[in-house]
Amino acid sequence: MPTITLFGFAVDSWIVLGFAAQGFFFMRFIVQWIATERARRTVLPISFWYFSIGGAILLLIYSLHRQDPVFIFGYALAMVIYIRNLYFARKKGAVPAE
Repeated sequence: MPTITLFGFAVDSWIVLGFAAQGFFFMRFIVQWIATERARRTVLPISFWYFSIGGAILLLIYSLHRQDPVFIFGYALAMVIYIRNLYFARKKGAVPAE
């Protein structure tokens, strides 16, 4: 994998994946903020959970590559919680939080 230097940092495809994963994970806050502003109350749109799961998967892959047990454990556990929350959000007859 080619490595380039950018602002004094070595940047390879794994670094690009890490930043892309962080961006994907960050998008969950943006969609939640927009939905809350539109509703004029705190809401969690279903896209929040999809961004959470997608970001956690990408960050877990990055953490596995880096062999970082703290982040591997953290994102693996968080993914279970996100998937469970998505299940409840999509469950027929789900009631939105007040």
